[in-house]
Amino acid sequence: MPENVSIIQLLGPVVLALAAVLWVMGLARLLRRTRPEAAPGTLPGLPHQRQTAPALEAVELTPAERDAFAGLVRQLDDSR
Repeated sequence: MPENVSIIQLLGPVVLALAAVLWVMGLARLLRRTRPEAAPGTLPGLPHQRQTAPALEAVELTPAERDAFAGLVRQLDDSR
């Protein structure tokens, strides 16, 4: 042991290494505990997606609205 190094300076790296090992062990245990077993392609933090689409909505347009929409489509088509 070098004479100019105190006991605290020698124990510092040992304590830090021990804390790092304990942290890695705790993280591995936590990840093992929260691993999704049922579906391998899903992420546990995201909500489950429903399998069916929502009901489609439809709105009836008046003749004036249909004409305005047709004019808008013609303007967009001409600009290309």
